[in-house]
Amino acid sequence: MIKFGTGGFRAIIGEDFTRENLELISLALSRIIRKKGVQDKPVIIGYDRRFLSNLASQWMSCVFAAEHIPVHLIDYNAPTPLIMYQVKDEGAHYGMAITASHNPAEYNGVKIFTSGGRDATEEITDQIEAEIATLSKADIRIVDFAEAVAGGKICRINPQNNYIDSILNLINIDAIKEKGLNILLDPMYGVSKTTLQTILLTCRCNVEVIHDRHDTLFGGRLPAPNSETLRHLSQLVVQGGYDMGIATDGDADRIGLIDASGEFIHPNDILVLLYYYLHEFKGWQGAVVRNIATTHCLDKMAESFGEACYEVPVGFKHISSKMEETGALIGGESSGGLTVRGHILGKDGVYAGALLTEMVSVIGKPLSEILADIHQKYGSFIMSEFDCHMKQERKDELQHLLFEEKHCPDFGMEIEKISYMDGCKVYFKNGGWIICRFSGTEPMLRIFCEMDTQQEADRINRVFQNYLHLI
Repeated sequence: MIKFGTGGFRAIIGEDFTRENLELISLALSRIIRKKGVQDKPVIIGYDRRFLSNLASQWMSCVFAAEHIPVHLIDYNAPTPLIMYQVKDEGAHYGMAITASHNPAEYNGVKIFTSGGRDATEEITDQIEAEIATLSKADIRIVDFAEAVAGGKICRINPQNNYIDSILNLINIDAIKEKGLNILLDPMYGVSKTTLQTILLTCRCNVEVIHDRHDTLFGGRLPAPNSETLRHLSQLVVQGGYDMGIATDGDADRIGLIDASGEFIHPNDILVLLYYYLHEFKGWQGAVVRNIATTHCLDKMAESFGEACYEVPVGFKHISSKMEETGALIGGESSGGLTVRGHILGKDGVYAGALLTEMVSVIGKPLSEILADIHQKYGSFIMSEFDCHMKQERKDELQHLLFEEKHCPDFGMEIEKISYMDGCKVYFKNGGWIICRFSGTEPMLRIFCEMDTQQEADRINRVFQNYLHLI
């Protein structure tokens, strides 16, 4: 079964993540490329450190080669944003990363990119799924990998320097050099070490790295930068007297942040910090784009700037599309993914880490103080989150209740409106909100609630949980 969700195709290794399924994806995309007559450009392929990622990149490359579609293979563990950058830089029509991003270690997957270095739209992934439905194993042709390389059908490339230089050209190197920050980097056993460490060292930061060995089990933890998984980083930042700790997820498109006191900076606040910095200190103008489960502090900040804040469904392809449509300055999501105008139209944890380093250097205050200044000006926006894994039968039951019958609990608060754009989102008249939606990358129900206090956010979240009999 091959289904593309909000973050591409992801599946458990050995179940749906199989060689045959990967070859079918390549064959389907090859057929689409030929139908569109765009075989003049190579498909850019890269991979992360997950189990089978390197072999999977070869399996998929060999199908393209057999279909006479040229391949440029980034033949080392590469950050997903680097692969996206290369698609943009080469003017390629398509690219792909072999990764399951922040999913558990038993998963792997494929992200598809299109012109400009952006996530494929639903229209594109629907086309791939439809093409796959017409294919069988007997349709797959492959060539020998070594022969394809020798014959020039598959070309190994190393665009790392160009990607690093592109980020260095976007940041204030002199300001960072002057500050001489001490930074602890946690790649979470993923692929950001070389790129982000090189950028920070070039800016004369003092950089130490943890969790950088190749471990396909990610040290036994989820390779997602959140408050739970970054506890060790938090402890070490305090013990070592670092100015900040920076973490990236498994494929380096998401970022996590620890301040000098060891406090975890929520991804919502990372977006708020950067929008504030870009507008107020760098003087850049423009709107902000956030997904439906991301802080409304951005709305209030945008209003104060005389700018707009656009709300879109979950999935970075919606953010990048809206950014391109509106010329927005920054776009992001509450899970740590963001991008800034002038870079790639996809999330990039490496660039985000470099830009946050610049921000601390220019403003000259610790992260916690900058954030306190912002909250004093715009108020408190506190989020409560709840995740629940479930089987398909239970998911079907809740989908019927929430999205067909459209039942909602009594929250004991005045409701302004309810949106079903992506899940069920309730907007309260006091400015708070709660959303219940199913993950597009895992078999999971997620509830996010934002209020002005943690107590109230947790309370409203529990109302929804109790109503759905989740606790």
